[in-house]
Amino acid sequence: MTSNRFAEFRSLHHAAEPLLLPNAWDYTSAAALAAAGFAAIGTTSLGVAAVAGKPDGHGATLEETLRLAGSVARLPCPVTVDLEGGFGGGPTDIAVLAERLAGMGVAGINLEDGRPDGSLTDLTAQVEAIGAIKSRVPELFVNARTDAFWLGVADPLNEALSRSSAFAHAGADGVFVPGIATGDDISALIAETPSPVNVLFLPGRHTVADLASLGVRRISLGSLLYRAALHATVATAKAVAEGRPVSADLPGYADVVALIDEPADRS
Repeated sequence: MTSNRFAEFRSLHHAAEPLLLPNAWDYTSAAALAAAGFAAIGTTSLGVAAVAGKPDGHGATLEETLRLAGSVARLPCPVTVDLEGGFGGGPTDIAVLAERLAGMGVAGINLEDGRPDGSLTDLTAQVEAIGAIKSRVPELFVNARTDAFWLGVADPLNEALSRSSAFAHAGADGVFVPGIATGDDISALIAETPSPVNVLFLPGRHTVADLASLGVRRISLGSLLYRAALHATVATAKAVAEGRPVSADLPGYADVVALIDEPADRS
């Protein structure tokens, strides 16, 4: 991967409109999203784990994550990969993993501070991990995620503000606070955080236009698309079983084959 892919991905966080980042769970879902014109693609750890029949957020899908990263990096748009909490490694281990991904052609990573037991990782350790990554592979876009809202800590906004600021000063290129919902909280986060802010899209709570007006620079869809695909799978099977019409605009066999066979544009 040439350095322009790193620069391209970084620039998407400083454009006139926020980056709407759809999250894929396998090569074909990523290829379909790229073919639909999305500027960049992320991966969803829930989708990757669920496809493998493993738990999400427990560091159990390193092999699957690496395999997916190697395939989606062939796509003609920047790709960022969800590393959960670093798959159990210390700062040096996570930095080595990040460098490996960058070498595959991945433009960015997502690193979270939530742990399987429902706690937040030690802030010093997380800051050290971010610093180690940026020292080893400075061009890689590090999106540092805090689960302060996700895990329902006592004072999620202040915790998120403290951690986001620390992550940004450690070198994080962006900060991600999933679960933050109100305009007031989002505005406070943006005002206090020097790095571009990433928010998880919450259906019924947000619109892209609303988040853009607040100054959000990246809007992630997380596991939404994977969950929607599961819903569509069951709904279609039930429609066939019950004699109801099936959507006429589904991709055909040849359409899927074309996504797989499409030559990668790595210019």
